[in-house]
Amino acid sequence: MEYVSTRGGAGTVDFEEALLSGYAPDGGLFMPQHIPSLDQDTLQSWSRLSYRQLVKELCCLFITPELIPRNTLHDLIDKAFSRFRHKDVVHLSRLKDGLNVLELWHGVTFAFKDLSLSCTGQFLQYFLEKKKKHVTILVGTSGDTGSSAIESVRGQKNMDIFVLLPKGFCTQIQELQMTTVIEDNVHVFAAHGNSDEVDEPIKELFADVDFARKHNLMSLNSINWSRIMVQMAHYFYAYFQCAPSLDTTPLPVVEIVVPTGAGGNITAGCIAQKMGLPIRLVAVVNSNDIIHRTIQHGDFSLSESVKATLASAMDIQEPYNVERILWLFSDSNSHLIKTLMEQFSVSKSLKLPEDLHRKLSETLCSCSVSNEDIVRAMRRCWEENCYLLCPHSAVAVHYHYSQPTGMPRCCLAPASAAKFQDALLRAGLVPQLPPEITALTAMETRSTPLERGQDWARMLRERIEAIAQR
Repeated sequence: MEYVSTRGGAGTVDFEEALLSGYAPDGGLFMPQHIPSLDQDTLQSWSRLSYRQLVKELCCLFITPELIPRNTLHDLIDKAFSRFRHKDVVHLSRLKDGLNVLELWHGVTFAFKDLSLSCTGQFLQYFLEKKKKHVTILVGTSGDTGSSAIESVRGQKNMDIFVLLPKGFCTQIQELQMTTVIEDNVHVFAAHGNSDEVDEPIKELFADVDFARKHNLMSLNSINWSRIMVQMAHYFYAYFQCAPSLDTTPLPVVEIVVPTGAGGNITAGCIAQKMGLPIRLVAVVNSNDIIHRTIQHGDFSLSESVKATLASAMDIQEPYNVERILWLFSDSNSHLIKTLMEQFSVSKSLKLPEDLHRKLSETLCSCSVSNEDIVRAMRRCWEENCYLLCPHSAVAVHYHYSQPTGMPRCCLAPASAAKFQDALLRAGLVPQLPPEITALTAMETRSTPLERGQDWARMLRERIEAIAQR
């Protein structure tokens, strides 16, 4: 299995190089050169597997045994999931009126990103130890990515991680999960800007090819292919849990409702669908609705500003994984994607070609959800099931309540309600805080402020240089 850039200008690379790079050298994102196809017999045999086993099977399709021997790969995945609180790693809650909620948040930071990042951290450590190499990880976060990335690499000697969080746009718990990790290799910056503004200095440093090469810059945001690869397992597990029977031809369809921010999770679903998994995908966003507008009207254009919502980790205006989705639906037309993304880069406005928009809208459904919708879904789910939803999970559950269906449906729950006390209080609900979260408020914190008007890219560059000299 080799990987190519969505923009076609980077040649082919193996999994190790895709993992260590983040963005491709031509500015595109890495994707598998060929998407494997699974037949009905394979799907039936996979239906008996645990979530952990599904991750192993999927990773074996995308990582050659020459790079990581099969037994070693399985051991790395087992180690990645060893800190999860649920014995099955993930858990499906079956609630009233056909509401199925797949809890993806049983990892260390109570967020679904622990699933992919714990595995990615293990793969990374394996290659770095083998090559005796050091990397510098740059991560911009809208809430959960930063803490999951930190936990996946904290204390490791052969990597330093630099995380930029948008001060005031994360919840207090999300911020504390990042700033309370006092490790020599963890460097947290609290920036006075939103999540898109936080991404700008990171893009600038990656664009400086000499600097990026000198310090082995890489990203653990969902631009990293490894994140997408592991997240595909959600869809297979959700399908097998919710499909009524696999003894029919064709196989039954299951609808999966995906709370969507930067688009990494829905990209994983699109690839699973391409592989032959019979799922119907719904991308549900908050008031930052660029993905909804793209699917509905072919309008991939920025709004005037990012809106702060209760589902704060989805407060994103430039969802970079849309580039991967468009590449998939254009039949891997890298020339077209390069042209479209270069146009978007200049104008921040793009009207999709008619044929590409048609393929996208025929395959993906979408919906935009307001804060009021989120609160109502949280309240109703509690009243009917005594079940607390985080605001991001409520985005998906609102769709379930407002759009009845005859087919089986699964809503993905990306985070625990415990991380979002303010949203619960706004819904008139009482937060239930686990001791791991309560303990954060008494811990020492450490971060570097980035004020408006300062040159954030220069400050990051200087800190990276200083640490490299140390």
